[in-house]
Amino acid sequence: MRVVVIGAGVGGLCAAIRLRTAGHDVTVFERNPVVGGKLASLSEDGYTFDLGPTLFTMPHLYDDVFRLAGSSLAAQVEMTRLDPQFRYRWSDGSSLDVPDDRRHTLDRVEAFAPDDGDNWMDLEYHAQQIWEVAERTFLAGTVDSAWTLVKRSKNPLDLDRVEGKRTLAQFARSSLDDPRLRQLIGRYATYSGSSPYEAPATLACILHIEQEYGCWHLHGGVAVLADRLATTARRLGVVFRLGTDVGRVTTGRGKVTGVDLADGGHEPADVVVSDADAEHLYTDLHPDARRRKRIAKIGRSMSAFVMCAAVRGRTEGIAHHNVWFSLDDEQEFTDLSRGRAAVDPTIYACVSSVTDQRMAPRDGENWVFLVNLPAAVGVDRKLMSAAVLNRLAERGIDLRERIDFTRTLVPADIDARYRAPGGAIYGTSSNGRTAAFKRPGNVGPVDGLFLVGGSTHPGGGLPLVATGAQIVADLVG
Repeated sequence: MRVVVIGAGVGGLCAAIRLRTAGHDVTVFERNPVVGGKLASLSEDGYTFDLGPTLFTMPHLYDDVFRLAGSSLAAQVEMTRLDPQFRYRWSDGSSLDVPDDRRHTLDRVEAFAPDDGDNWMDLEYHAQQIWEVAERTFLAGTVDSAWTLVKRSKNPLDLDRVEGKRTLAQFARSSLDDPRLRQLIGRYATYSGSSPYEAPATLACILHIEQEYGCWHLHGGVAVLADRLATTARRLGVVFRLGTDVGRVTTGRGKVTGVDLADGGHEPADVVVSDADAEHLYTDLHPDARRRKRIAKIGRSMSAFVMCAAVRGRTEGIAHHNVWFSLDDEQEFTDLSRGRAAVDPTIYACVSSVTDQRMAPRDGENWVFLVNLPAAVGVDRKLMSAAVLNRLAERGIDLRERIDFTRTLVPADIDARYRAPGGAIYGTSSNGRTAAFKRPGNVGPVDGLFLVGGSTHPGGGLPLVATGAQIVADLVG
């Protein structure tokens, strides 16, 4: 069959490889001049910054894709398993490193919060159970309703074990005594651009995923993954047309017939796989008022302020991944839910040159800051940059006199670069008990139209996007 893939994000690239190895003729259209979508990087004056994901986990999912093409992940990229995975800091001056080994993690937690040692062990086991159920139900194929999960369940207790009834914050509060550890668990909601006070406790499974499969750095930056996927796809015979915008999905008699291009051309196809944001698809490419209204009702995920800072010299006490928590996370997420920037935000910072010196000059560091913001919120870049650096200085790390240059992304930039409406990084949010069932599905409203990428099932993040591509490839056959 003739397959058109709209968008060369990671979901589109993985789908293209899978469909090509299944024998289909595949053409990928990407309006930007480069592949990767949100998996992007910036290189300037010897510094390389990951603009999108800075964390790579569950590498076996991508190894599966490369092995279909006769290669392997190890043959494509050089990788380092991070230890510690994260360095967390709180406003009271306390800090906690999370090691790569769960036994060492337990030792650190017991020293950090002695009364929560057993609680942490129980929580990690519970997180493993959540993951095992989710893997064989939620991630095993497309999901239309809770009944889909029931049919894939081994026993009636599975739906309780997946922890969809409680919020992540409620789960953390019932599991842990120390409020700092609760705040740590709550950050897993932000992996899907959501709030721990609204998103389901299912997201606690991320603790198990990181401890079981590790947190990895890809040398040269996580964005090299997109380049390797595209190179592999080309070798297989996938055709790429970069800098070519798709204007509309065409149909006839209830079936896909191809795509109209913005320049006036037309590409016939039996199957169209959309790696565009689902809201953009159902607003512009294949207008569908009912699905658009449903997306609007769910609400958009959070966006972000991203600042890349080229820093001279070396900073003591930093890790590859660093988190400075807000003083009051409940107030922080209240601010975000009300559509405004948090007065006291949590600050995330990746300094990958700690692990991979090629990411910065010998006497420099490549800091990538991220602060959660509501989608579509307006931001003053200079004020936001100053606020982040000032807050960091208050926490004991003053970079303000050591910065050569900064580059920033605000929600409007993310919207414009990736056609992610409002700059919502993950499409719809995971807020609410039923949000997972309302996320746009992998099967479109007409025969031959399929959806991949972070805005559709099973969600955003590199592991879930790869899983979505496999689901779609299996559906196409």
